[in-house]
Amino acid sequence: MRDGAIIFDRLDMASQLPQGARDRQAPGYYRLENGGGPRWFSWANGPQALKPYLFPSREVLWEGTVDEDGGLNFKERIIEPEPLAVLGVRACDLAALAIHDAHFLKGPSPDAHYARRREQLFIVAVHCSHPASTCFCVSTGDGPAATRGYDIALAELDEGFVIDAGSDRGKLILDQLPLSKVDEAQLDQARRELNAAVAVQTRALPEGPLNRILFENLDHPRWDEVAERCLACGNCTSVCPTCFCASENEVPSLDGQTSEHSREWSSCFTQGHSYISGHVIRPDIRTRYRQWLTHKLGSWIDQYGRSGCVGCGRCIAWCPVGIDLTEETAAICKDARDE
Repeated sequence: MRDGAIIFDRLDMASQLPQGARDRQAPGYYRLENGGGPRWFSWANGPQALKPYLFPSREVLWEGTVDEDGGLNFKERIIEPEPLAVLGVRACDLAALAIHDAHFLKGPSPDAHYARRREQLFIVAVHCSHPASTCFCVSTGDGPAATRGYDIALAELDEGFVIDAGSDRGKLILDQLPLSKVDEAQLDQARRELNAAVAVQTRALPEGPLNRILFENLDHPRWDEVAERCLACGNCTSVCPTCFCASENEVPSLDGQTSEHSREWSSCFTQGHSYISGHVIRPDIRTRYRQWLTHKLGSWIDQYGRSGCVGCGRCIAWCPVGIDLTEETAAICKDARDE
């Protein structure tokens, strides 16, 4: 726990885990409280996902130098990441990781920086038994149970963990641990807790072809209503585990002899994001919010075969004014169906 939130950071001992912590989340609201009890993972998620560890907020891709004769030399910045194990990954973030794998690795030009970090990643997932009120992973089909994409998965009970290997690397670890065979009562308890996590989720994305509905309603008055509240701060894109917009910038040295070409996170809520040939294509908050939502829930389906939303609810909790994308989408879809 740091600064009132649960985050991924270096662990040197088990006592650093947030034992007994519970999170309370609502639109524009995130608070931690100590509920006591023996459990280490009785919370939903914090502001981070895996994104910062595979797709850093800023990194240098290549650098240029001027040699003694005034010639230019360019050199790729090769990274050699250390092995990284992440503990406590939830099903929604595994789904987001699969989307990033599709984007960064499976296209015509795989991203070498992402690929090197991905190869070194070991994932210990935890089935989510305590979803927040902002969670809606059930409606996106991405939780609360982790079903794929992990090396080891844990279902937490009061007396310990039901543990399962999801890869050869995970099995190698389990073979070295002094484990006892799980009994049927423990399996039943783990199933009941997952079923309860499904039952308590009240938010949901509307059913139906969202890509068609949203793009057929680009002039819906709801876009104006949400623009009156939206601050265009970009919090939603920063905490989103799937957003991957980036800008590339030159950072020259003061003496003009070297320059770094860096990639930094960007957001479709910024004015510069849609700047093309002297024109800002999306000049106001209305068109920027519309771009974000229609891309996330609409055109991603055409690009990746599924929505870009995994139901983690972070964009709801970390929005300063509490905008709820499930509410906005439902309003547009309701009017479209009523017509």
